[in-house]
Amino acid sequence: MDLTLNIPDSDKPRVVIIGGGFGGVSIAKELVTRNDFQIVLLDRQNYHTFQPLLYQVSTSSLEPESIAYPLRKIVKKGKNTFFRMAEVSNVDTSKKEIITNIGSINYDYLVIATGARTNFFGNKTIERNAMRMKSVPQALKLRSLMLENLEQAVITPDPELRKELLNFVIVGAGPTGVELAGGLAELKANVLPRDYPDMDFSEMEIHVIESADRILPPMSPVASKNAEKFLRKLGVHLHLNTFVTNYENHLVETNTDLKLKAATFVWSAGVTGAPIEGINGEALIERANRYKVNAFNQVAGFDDVFAIGDIALMKTEEYERGHPMVAQPAIQQGKHLAKNLLALHKGKALQVFKYFDKGSMATIGRNKAVVDINKLRFGGFFAWFIWMFVHLIFLVGFRNKVVTLFNWVYNYINFDKASRLIITPFKAKEDTDVV
Repeated sequence: MDLTLNIPDSDKPRVVIIGGGFGGVSIAKELVTRNDFQIVLLDRQNYHTFQPLLYQVSTSSLEPESIAYPLRKIVKKGKNTFFRMAEVSNVDTSKKEIITNIGSINYDYLVIATGARTNFFGNKTIERNAMRMKSVPQALKLRSLMLENLEQAVITPDPELRKELLNFVIVGAGPTGVELAGGLAELKANVLPRDYPDMDFSEMEIHVIESADRILPPMSPVASKNAEKFLRKLGVHLHLNTFVTNYENHLVETNTDLKLKAATFVWSAGVTGAPIEGINGEALIERANRYKVNAFNQVAGFDDVFAIGDIALMKTEEYERGHPMVAQPAIQQGKHLAKNLLALHKGKALQVFKYFDKGSMATIGRNKAVVDINKLRFGGFFAWFIWMFVHLIFLVGFRNKVVTLFNWVYNYINFDKASRLIITPFKAKEDTDVV
């Protein structure tokens, strides 16, 4: 019996999975129905978050339970599987021991699926003052801030303060930034004027600041052009080739003449890996904070430690800087590693991981989306339909799919968002988004 985490001894090899994101859930779902291992899943939250829809929680389209799924419901399907809500602080590879805030546990095989955290590129002031959106609590925090600013704007007699409260600045024009901007623009156009009939929403401005020369840099130029057209049509102000240098006292400063006063400032300009203390040296590529792995997802220097998803950097001829830090590589690596662990257990040869790129997409608002699938490029309503279908398919849990679909249909028919509630008042304090 493991005396600290209350995990019983077993004659089967113990696989410990750190992280309940896409990668961790993917491998757990593959292994829990088998009886070859004892599986222990660790995460500091007791639920899996479908991160691509976090922006819909922050813009009041969905409630958080629509995109969250209990991790215990995943592991309960196995006879020798366990979940513990714990935050991992250190790994001692010489003892094959994991140290957490609730105790320690030994492993035979370790799978690191800790994902990524927001990358502020060393700017501590922005890190301290910006909103981020990597978790459900952060999305709810952002929702509360935006709604509280609107409530304050409707009563203030000061036009300068009202403009500041109605200014929304998003840094980073990747899928997260673009989708958040589109969601806010839809609120401004269709929902908020009915909630606040005594406020002039021509004063509300949404700004997206991007350091590259186009939005959605990872996608095709066609997708970028279409997304830019959609956003500008929605009234979003785009600032390209612009770097944010500071944000303090509600003042946004950049490397150009652009300065903005904004009470809502969201940073979505990049991510970096979330490594664990104890596994470093040649294994950790410090610039990216990701673990160097081979074609079998084994961390450099180890035979029994694996990394999958955003935290893993697997260099190939096609992906010299590693696979993109999105959901699909994590899901595919999780499924593949499950097969390789079974092969390892049975003394068979490991199979090389090959990533199948299923394309990339982003939605900009009602009937507006862009999709890249291989050499195919879609934009507009058909792309929007594909985006909805794909996201519903990959949501974890049948109930979540049904609830999300119902909300989308309701919102589409009624031009309404059903979740404009300030449940937990916003409190400014230093935040973190390490898994």
